[in-house]
Formats: sequence, C-alpha cells, structure tokens
Amino acid sequence: MKKILIIEDNIEVRENTAEIMELANYKVVTADNGKSGVEQALKERPDLIVCDIMMPVLDGYGVYHLLSKHKETATIPFIFLTAKSEKSDLRKGMEMGADDYIMKPFDGIELLHAIETRLKKNELLKTEYGGDNALNTFLEDVKLSGKVTLTSAERETFSYDKKVAVYKEGQRARSVYYVVAGKIKIAKRTDEGKEFITNIYSRGDYFGYTSILKDENYSDEAVTLEDTTLMLIPREDFLKLISNDIQIAQAFIKIITQNIVEKEEQLLNLAYNSLRKKVAYGLIQLLEKYKVNDEEQPLLNLSRENMAQSIGIATESLIRTLGDFKEEKLIEIQTGKVLIINEKKLRALPY
Repeated sequence: MKKILIIEDNIEVRENTAEIMELANYKVVTADNGKSGVEQALKERPDLIVCDIMMPVLDGYGVYHLLSKHKETATIPFIFLTAKSEKSDLRKGMEMGADDYIMKPFDGIELLHAIETRLKKNELLKTEYGGDNALNTFLEDVKLSGKVTLTSAERETFSYDKKVAVYKEGQRARSVYYVVAGKIKIAKRTDEGKEFITNIYSRGDYFGYTSILKDENYSDEAVTLEDTTLMLIPREDFLKLISNDIQIAQAFIKIITQNIVEKEEQLLNLAYNSLRKKVAYGLIQLLEKYKVNDEEQPLLNLSRENMAQSIGIATESLIRTLGDFKEEKLIEIQTGKVLIINEKKLRALPY
C-alpha cells in the first residue's frame, strides 16, 4: 500500500483530502504545518507528498527546499496545493522542481489522477535499464506512464525501399526516428571512404536522437537494409521529454552513459580480440538485435559486406571465419543467411 503525506493547515481541506486518499486505498499521514510536515516526511518516508503552499511556521516552498536537501526525501514526488493562481507562484513552484501543481478548490478525481501519474513515473525512474534496448525500453515506459507521447496513430509514417538513405552525414537533424517495420544501419565513413557500421536498428527502436541532443548536424548516415517504415518524431517533442522533467533527464543520462560503456566494450573487442573472437562477438551482437524473444533463434539476414562492416573486419576474413564456424557446428548458413545453433559455445570461445 502506497503512503501519502498530506501537509495542510486547513483542517477541513486536510481531513477531506485524507478521506479521499484512504478511499482510494492509500495509507495516509497528515501534518498541520510545514515544520511538522518535514518531520513527518523524514520519519515516515512517504511515497508521495501533497503540500499546501501558504502555511504558518514554514510554507510549502520551505518544505520542498528542506526535503530536497535530504538524500532520503529528495526524490519523493511532490505536489503543491494552492488557492493562489498568480503565474509567478506557478512558475516558482515548478522551477524549484515540484512534480505537479493543483489549484484549490480541486476535484478529488483530479488529485487522484495526479497522484497516480506521479507514482507511476516514480516507479519508472527506479527501473534499472541496461543492454542494447535500454533506451527503447525507457522511452516506451515513459510513454506508458502518461508523461509524454512520442509515438501515436496521429503521427505520419513514411515508407522506404531497401538501400535508401534516410539521412546523410552533414544534414540538419530535425527528427527522431521510430522504426515501425524493417531495419536501418547507421554507418560512418573513414577519410579513405571505407564504411564502418556502428549500429543496426529494427522494429520498435528509436534512432537519430544523438545529433538532436548535441544540436549539431548528423555525423553519420542512416540507410535501410530492407523495405522499412519509419515514424518521424519532431525534435521539439523529443526535447520536451528531456527538458521538462529533471528526473526523466537524469534517467536518460544514465542510459546514454551505459551506451557509452557498451561502445567501449565493442572497441576493446575490435582492438584486442583474435579474429575468431571478433566474429563471434559480432554475431552475438547481431543476434541480440535480430532476436524478438528469448526462445527464437533468428536468421541473421545481412549481406557479408554489411556484416563485416558492423564487426570491423575485412569481408574475406569474415567469410573464412564463418566457414570455420560452420564446420565446428556453431552456425548454419541457409541461403546466405546465418543461423546460430550453439550460442553458448560461441560466447565462450577460448581464442
């Protein structure tokens, strides 16, 4: 049962609000002034705080300021209650970092909806995200929390044939892309013109956000690997997700940091592993991108050239190593497509 702390000096408002919360199956703790509210918050560690602004002893702004200084209470969702409608007060509360603002007199359903939304968002931000799909899982969870809608039936989708450039290096970044169907490769080219595939995205993935976050032109290119359908999300909508909520921004930064760690692991593989281990590592990475569920062993439908570029080796070296893996019964090759049949052994190659 979630615990709600109500800090309100008006006894009628406090008791009525507490009754509504209890009827909604929340455990309720109350305080009749700001100082008592801070003490109760530190003692009870509620899941959410509803706090009036104009109170004796210590006002709501003071309550929020003090609680934000304590590690134990700094991340508790905080909703201000106020009878004042001046824009300066609204702005002050939100600039301090409050999660929401409810005007008195308020409807009980309105307050319950605000509390439910904030509790869902707080649970979302406690989730640990990792792996290749961390960002996509995070964005989908944010969407489900009701905080922001990135994808919807109202957004227009665009179809692309195989081997079509979605964007090229140097172009202005105007959208984040969501893959409705198909596959996209992200590639960079060396000064000599050699291509290196840095990522492959498939259904349910988002891409193109890095250049928007850095506010710069694309430093790579995105090309379809097969017939593909994309949904375009305007940069303004994506930036709203990051800029309008500090907790969501912090969670997003954690995911980006994890992505950097994973890229470093890929570079270490490229720099220090043997050819066999490079190919094995690359195949496992591709398997993770192509796999829809844990039971499925998908066919890796990628040209040898693209596969070699994604691993960072010569095409001839890849073909030779795939032949060795086939003889060792680690993989099968079906009409040019690769099927991993011994994933465990492939992950644990000794050399």
